[in-house]
Amino acid sequence: MAENFASHAIGLYVANKPGVLNRVALVFSRRGYNLDSLVVSPARDTNFSHMNIIASGERETLDQILKQLNKLVDVVHARDYADLDKVEKELGLIKVRCLPRDRTDILQIGHAFRAEVVDISDTTITFQITGAPRKIDGLEKMLEANGIIEVIRTGAVLMAIGEELTAFAGNTGKTRPESHRGVGAEL
Repeated sequence: MAENFASHAIGLYVANKPGVLNRVALVFSRRGYNLDSLVVSPARDTNFSHMNIIASGERETLDQILKQLNKLVDVVHARDYADLDKVEKELGLIKVRCLPRDRTDILQIGHAFRAEVVDISDTTITFQITGAPRKIDGLEKMLEANGIIEVIRTGAVLMAIGEELTAFAGNTGKTRPESHRGVGAEL
């Protein structure tokens, strides 16, 4: 059973209406799935939004969740991208305790991860880091010994690679929004 438990990257294309987020979250909670991160952003067509959800649980349960999500009126498309080629990025802000004697070492750690210093004081440094979630995890781990004060992360955003459109990467049987007709992969 533990081998069937995994993290899933789910992309949704939904109507940009009040209550949609609540209905989507309820589908997950009814099945006992926890949302590890949730990012919602407007689509090019402002009548729609992209949702990126990272959630952990059993594959069979996720299959049921995806079927339920795709039946919701306000969901144009929902798909698990965990095992597919995709671009997945996240932004993190990490504030670390920094005494003057440790400043050079801490800055070098940040530099090794290509993190940008966005704030510095007599006792702290705040880094901004973007990249794959595991890259941000790595910087957090390296800075732990110095005393992390605060970490804020956006949650992962994802996009299908190549010509494939993230929102319409499969046949949903639903009508594509007018602004996306003739663009990229067909339903």
